[in-house]
Amino acid sequence: MQILRIDSASTGANSISRQVTQALTDHFTAKYPDATLVTRDLVADPLPHIDDARTGAIRQPEDTHTPAMKEVFAEERAVLDEFLASDIVIVGAPMYNFTIPSQLKSWIDRLGVPRLSFRYGENGVEGLAGGRKVVIASSRGGSYELGGTAEHQETLLRDFFGFIGVTDLHFVTVNNAGFGPEAVEEGLASAKEQIAEL
Repeated sequence: MQILRIDSASTGANSISRQVTQALTDHFTAKYPDATLVTRDLVADPLPHIDDARTGAIRQPEDTHTPAMKEVFAEERAVLDEFLASDIVIVGAPMYNFTIPSQLKSWIDRLGVPRLSFRYGENGVEGLAGGRKVVIASSRGGSYELGGTAEHQETLLRDFFGFIGVTDLHFVTVNNAGFGPEAVEEGLASAKEQIAEL
C-alpha cells in the first residue's frame, strides 16, 4: 500500500490545512503501518505552471514529442504515476480567494490526462483513475455553501476527481478559520472526529 500526501498551503507553521494533513497522515500510517508514505510539498518544491512543452509531454504520444517535450516528459509523468500508484491520497487544499492555491492547480493539471486518467467514449466521459481513496484536508476563513457564488474550491475538487473516476472521495473541513483561535480550535476538533471515522 502507498499513501501519498500533498501539501499546498503557503502559510507555513500557521497553516491549518497542514495540521489536518498531518492528522490524516498520522491516522492512516497508524491504521496501515506497513504502507509506504510519499510526500509532495508544492510550496517547498513547486511544480512549474504547464506550458506547451509540458502539456504536450503528458498528452501527446511519445513518438510525436519535440526535443523540449522529451526533456520534461519523465518529470511530468512522474506526478501522475505517483498518484496512480497510491491507494490513499491526502490533499491539503486551503481556500485562497474562493478557490484552491495555484500550486495545487499545477498539480491537478498533471492528473487530468486523456487516455490515462480519463477518456471520451460513446457514453461520454469515463474516469480511469478510480480505485483509490482521496481525502481533502480543507480549510476556509468562513463558511461557504457548496456551489455558492463565492465557493470555487470544494466544487472544483469534487468535479475534477469525479471526472477522473474517483468515487471514494472525502472532505475533512475546518470552516470559519478567520474568526479567531477559538473557531480554529473548534474546527480542528471537528476535523479530528471526522478523521477517526475514515
